Amino acid sequence: MIRRRIFRSAQIGGKVYFAKSYLHGVPIIMLEEYKACLSRVTLLSREEEQALWKEYKEEEEIDARQRLIENYQPLVFKEAVKYGLQEAVTMDLIQEGTVGLMEAVERYDPLTGVAFSLYAIHRIRGRMLNFLNANKKEILLKDGEEEKVFLAQAIPDMAFESADRESLHAAVDLAVQRLSAKEQDVIRSVYLAEQTAAETADAMGVSQAYVYRLEKRGIRRLRGMLSKLIHERK
Repeated sequence: MIRRRIFRSAQIGGKVYFAKSYLHGVPIIMLEEYKACLSRVTLLSREEEQALWKEYKEEEEIDARQRLIENYQPLVFKEAVKYGLQEAVTMDLIQEGTVGLMEAVERYDPLTGVAFSLYAIHRIRGRMLNFLNANKKEILLKDGEEEKVFLAQAIPDMAFESADRESLHAAVDLAVQRLSAKEQDVIRSVYLAEQTAAETADAMGVSQAYVYRLEKRGIRRLRGMLSKLIHERK
């Protein structure tokens, strides 16, 4: 049976929702209601967001924290619907992703210069994959054959070998951290946030050709570092 607990709450479009909230096994928030609330969210300008980060990190303003969480809820939704699962499971993913988003808001340091969306997507996706990992059997039994195939494609078998996965993720994270700041931004944008080169260039304020050069250089360096790790483990 899929475990469901009550976690911290988040306000979306003027309504308060729980990141994990069920009543007698029935989700309190339905997908259409959630989407309707998302449509009422007014996204922040860059200047507004910077001001909110300052209020939250320096003055611990809870309202600023809540507004930042609300602003990035569309990022959670976009990630959750990619899996194409039934509504109840999609809502589970949205709720898990919201917890990841809250954690990202709490731990993010605006002074690093890394775009928050690039920082947050790793935690959002990680929460969702951990949920699917923990509930793999229940989800596969309840969903149809088409969803079984999709889930198998979305999460390879190696994703469920926790020890190896954690070791690999730690190695990749360490390798990425050794790249230059701009190389990190490009790698996280293209491969974690799944942004196009054009979108990445626009977000960074550089040319698309420069993004391609940073991507190529970053991948070459990562391959070298990870190849060394694999050789050492043989």
